[in-house]
Parts: sequence; C-alpha cells; structure tokens
Amino acid sequence: MTTIRHHPDDELLLGLAAGRLPTGTALVVAAHVEQCAHCRSQMRDLEAVGGVLLEDVEGAELRPDALVRTMAMIDAPSKPTSTRVVAGPPPLPVGAQWPKALAGCVATRWRWIGPGMRWSRITVPWDPSANMFLLRIAPGKYLPQHTHSELELTQVLYGNFHDGRAPFGAGDFDAADPTVHHQPVVQDGCECICLASVQGRVLFDGFIARQLGALVGM
Repeated sequence: MTTIRHHPDDELLLGLAAGRLPTGTALVVAAHVEQCAHCRSQMRDLEAVGGVLLEDVEGAELRPDALVRTMAMIDAPSKPTSTRVVAGPPPLPVGAQWPKALAGCVATRWRWIGPGMRWSRITVPWDPSANMFLLRIAPGKYLPQHTHSELELTQVLYGNFHDGRAPFGAGDFDAADPTVHHQPVVQDGCECICLASVQGRVLFDGFIARQLGALVGM
C-alpha cells in the first residue's frame, strides 16, 4: 500500500472546498485528494465547518440585476460532465492512472525536451489560461536547478524523486514558491511521472534550461 507523506495545506484544501482556487491549482489539489484518504477526511471536515458558518451569515440585499446575472452565468460555458478522464492521453506505465479531476481535459502526446525527459501539455477547455502539464523523467535523470516566480504545484502520479528537501513518491503533493530553490532528481529503478500546475514562471538557473522551460511554458 502506498504511503502518502506530503499533502496540501489546510488553506489549499479550504480553497478547493470553497471553489475559490485558480483552475490549475484546483485540479492538482483535487488529483491529490482522489488518492489520499487523509485529505478526503480533511475536506469533509472543512465542508462541514463551512456549512455551519453559512448558517450564521446574515442575509444580504441582492443587486437589482442579480437574476439576470445569475441566468447569464448558468448559460455560460462550464466544465464538461464527460466521463472520459482525459482526451487523447499519452500512454502511462502499468500501475499509473489518470486523475478523474482531469475529466474533459485534453493531453498532447509525449514530447521530448531533453535526454530521458518528456512532457505533455494539458489543456483545460473551460479555462485555457490554466498552465498545466505532465512531466515524465527517466530513472537517474533530473530537472535543472530552479526556483519559482509564484507557485508551482506538483502531484506525483508514478515513481519517485528527491529534491534535496525530502523524498516524494506516488500520491505525494508538493507546493513550491519563490522561497524554494531545488533540483528534483528521479530515483534509480523507476521513471517518474508528475502532474504540475504553474502560476508565473519556473526560474531555471542555466540559460539553456531557461530556453527549454520557455518552450514548455514553465
């Protein structure tokens, strides 16, 4: 049985429960919650607390155009209810599964970005601005050293890596902000596949790495 050691903090879980996270962030956190019984329990507790708090909130006067605005939102494009997990997914190794949170998303084929490294762009039809992708890295390979202009979230779908701070395995979640400067290294014996969402940019140390990162959208 997989032991999950790294989880989203309560602020991210509360944001997911309240529906106020940016799309990419929400999908990566939701992908973790699918795999993590601990975080599913946390979500239930947070949703219960939110329900109690709503009961104590005083009513507010609605705007005159509230009904018109509500009907417009109902008619606006929304997340599809497709039962397909992801459209056109690149193949995954035996034992890896697509998160249900990606239902309705579109994934490209695996694309080469360096020796032992491939990536796939994830497009979210109801929010094309979401910057999401998959990384697939061979055993013993690594991403160049980097930090982040804003926030990078990673959910490990398969395999494991170590970034100098801690080991991360299948099911683990990582949030890296501008205070984190690291170099994820995939451990020997198994490739590693991660789902990632980036707000801002990944700031690689080297010039060549920066150019490749720009091509990928990192």
